Parts: sequence; C-alpha cells; structure tokens
Amino acid sequence: MIRMGAKRGPRVGIALAALLALGACAGGGKLASVSSDERSAIEMRLMRDISILASDEFEGRKPGTLGEEKTVAFITDEMQKAGLVSGTNDPGSAWRAPVKLVRSKPFTSRIEVQSGKRKVELDADAAAAFTVRRRELVERAPVLFVGKEAEEVAPEDITGRVLIMLGEPGVSPRRRATLFESNPAAIITVVEDSAAISRVNRGYGRERTMLASEAEGSLTAFATQASMSDVLGEKAWNKLVKAAEDKDFTPRELDQTITVEATSERVEFTSYNVIGKLPGAVPNSGAVLLLGHWDHLGAACGAEDAEDRICNGAVDNASGIAVMLELTRRLKAMGPHDRDIYVLGTTAEESGLLGARAFAEAPPVPLNTIIGAFNFDTVAIAQAGSPVGYIGEGQTPLDPMILDVMDKAGRDLGDSDYAARFVRRQDGWALLGEGVPAVMLSTAFGSEITLSPYLSGNYHRAGDELDTIVLGGAIDDLLLHEEIVRRVADTSLYSPPGDE
Repeated sequence: MIRMGAKRGPRVGIALAALLALGACAGGGKLASVSSDERSAIEMRLMRDISILASDEFEGRKPGTLGEEKTVAFITDEMQKAGLVSGTNDPGSAWRAPVKLVRSKPFTSRIEVQSGKRKVELDADAAAAFTVRRRELVERAPVLFVGKEAEEVAPEDITGRVLIMLGEPGVSPRRRATLFESNPAAIITVVEDSAAISRVNRGYGRERTMLASEAEGSLTAFATQASMSDVLGEKAWNKLVKAAEDKDFTPRELDQTITVEATSERVEFTSYNVIGKLPGAVPNSGAVLLLGHWDHLGAACGAEDAEDRICNGAVDNASGIAVMLELTRRLKAMGPHDRDIYVLGTTAEESGLLGARAFAEAPPVPLNTIIGAFNFDTVAIAQAGSPVGYIGEGQTPLDPMILDVMDKAGRDLGDSDYAARFVRRQDGWALLGEGVPAVMLSTAFGSEITLSPYLSGNYHRAGDELDTIVLGGAIDDLLLHEEIVRRVADTSLYSPPGDE
C-alpha cells in the first residue's frame, strides 16, 4: 500500500527538499519537472550516450559480435562512473551475467516416403524439414496420421513415430507443441500448396537465436496436400482427410515408413546481461529493478545491395539505455535509498526477450523480492508534453502509486488499449509472467499517431539513426520515473500489498 506523509529522517528530508527545489525552478513547482537549463543538460547527456551506442563503431550491437563487446564495456563503464557496484551478486562474474545462446540457420532438408520397396523423395517446392541442431535424421520411422488431434492422442502412440497432422492456420503451432511433448521422431504438417511451403521457408528458413537451454532437437517438417496424395495414393489420402473431420476420429497407423533429415548452420556462444546495483540502506526491504535491452540487429540487416546495411538502433534501443543510465546517475545523486536498485541491460531482446528470460531463470536476487520493475525501450519518439503510454496497466499493484504521481505531475494517460498491444513485446513480459510487478511508461507508446510512423518507417531498418531522435518526451519520461522509482525505493512511501 502507499503511505503518504510518514515522518522522515534528515537524509530523506534533504533529498525531498532538493527534489521540490528542482520543481520550483521549473516555474509552477509541478512534480517531476526541472528547470529548462537542467532539461538542456539532461538532453546533452542523453544525446552523447545515444550517439555512442548508435554509432557505426558499435556495428548495430548484435549479440555475439565485437559490437556486443563494445556495448557491454560502455554500459559497464558508465555504471561504474555513476557509482554503482556489480549487481550480478557473483564474484566470479562481476557486472556481466552470462547468457548461453545458440544461433541456427537451416541448411538442407530431405523427406522420403517408402511404401514397400518404392521410395519417393518429396520435391523441394513441395516439402521442407527443419532442425536447430547441426543434423537430425530419422530413418524409416513408422507413421501415425493424427489429423487435427493433439491432446487426445496417447503419448505411447506418439513416441518414436513420424506424425502427419493437418495444418490449420492459427492452431497448428500449439498443436505441434503439444505433440512434441510426447517425443515423436518428427512431425509433418500438411499445408495447402507450394505457396504455403514458400511461406514456411521464409518463416522457418531465417536465422534464429535462442537460449541454449531451449535449443533442443525437434524435427519439424511440412509437405503439401498434393505431395501426400501422390505418395500415399489419392484415394487413401482423401479417405484420411475425410476421417479426420469425424468427431469419433482416432489416429491411424499407416503402412508407409518415412525418412526425415535436416541440417543447419549452428553456432553456440555466450552473450551477456549487464547488471549494476545501487545498494540500499535498509537490509531485506526488497529491490527495485530498472531494465532495458542493449541489443539490436547488427551490421548486415539491410538489403544486400544497400549502401548502408548497419541497423544502428538509435531509437530501438540506444535511447532506452541512455535514459536508464541517466536516471541511474540522478538516483545515485539523491541516494542512498532504502531499497536496492538493480540496473539491468539485457541481451537478445530482439530474438524473443531472451536476456530478460535468462535473468528471470537465474536472478541475482529472488524474484519475489522485486517490488517493482521499470522497462525502458524505444523511448525517443514523442514530443515533450505527450501523453504517457502505460504498458502493464491493471496488471500490477503499482497502479495507484503510478497514477497518483502522474496526476500530481500533470501528466496525461495515453491510449490504454493501444499500449496494451505491446505488453508481450517488451522485456517486462518475461518478468510479469513470473509474478514480478513490471511496467513500462513511455510517451512513445501513448498513442498510435505517435508510434505508428516509426513502426512503419525506420523500425528495424538502417534508417533508425541519430538524426531521427526526439528527446522531449523521453526527458518527461525520465523525470516521471525519477519520482516513481524514488517512491518505490522508499520503505515509508511505498510497501507492496500484504507487506504492512
């Protein structure tokens, strides 16, 4: 619960007086505001950090590259200059928390169906197989046609067999995941035609980065309806498809055997989350977490014939890291605070929130002691005075306090429905799913009118450069977070529900 007006000691009284003095300098004394001179100084520091992180020298900050090493070194150095200590809580790996990753790109595939002595290899435009391992081979495995079934198929009927399932847009991924839990030799999803195979190749054929702990083998294949009709016989295939629509359908063992082989170019490497800490003054009072992803798409993300192929990611997310570092400096100057404040730069967000997920799997502090987490991502888009997009609104106990600070600061809440679209697309989701109160407050996400031109323009393109940066809204966001984090880090101003 929020506790307002509690009696404070001299240390907090001085910090609060300083905060109010800053507000008074801005004219009107609004909460979370500073003088124009101070805003200019903040803007200069933000622009300096963004210009470094988004420079060609950092090569687009792709994990596993020299650009990563330069990025991690820069963030670590800035944390040390700000007066932080290592937040890994691991003497053997100060500042850097290793994240083991696998980068995999499909290389070759083969699907062969054998009926008696007759063998038929499916054409490349009619079939494709994929693995994240260097090579995966299943030879002459028995075949089970499961149609559109998944949960109702007995595990003992699945294990070791090649499953043939009928594709169903929007449903197939979940069905495959369920079937893979019972360890089939491979799953072949039957899709409509060669155009569908082309779409599969575009989706599955790209390079993927994943956590090493999740890069297990799962031989996934696709084939067209026409190819299945050819190798199984048109009459037999049509009979199977029709049977699959029957409410009493049960999986059918087929007379054929199938060989599936896939290879990939696979690289295993270690990337790093960067973790610093502002130690709190009150032991065992919980922690506050600031986070933002440092990674982007690298030096070869544009068209092969383009003059500039580096995706520098000035907005996404050099700007978020810059705001987080500046906020850290300001919080350090106001401290010490009651609670520990951890500052986390995550890797591989662009590949599926991997760094944040790795942090959640092996946190330096128990997740249930994190009182609030605040993510900074793609912040440099909106003008000063823009409404605030509240990502995670209604999903944490932080709402009353955050909305109270916004009200006292004269900040307007943006389009809540629009902001809600991005809850699963940012690092806070990896924490929110583990019960951590994680939110993202950003003027960039306050309205579709503000964000949409960026998403349809420079987002994940080489055009995301320093000259596109807009810092007015980002500075507003920084000052708003300064007040919110100060409160959450103060045991007399904020306690989580049930901790009274």
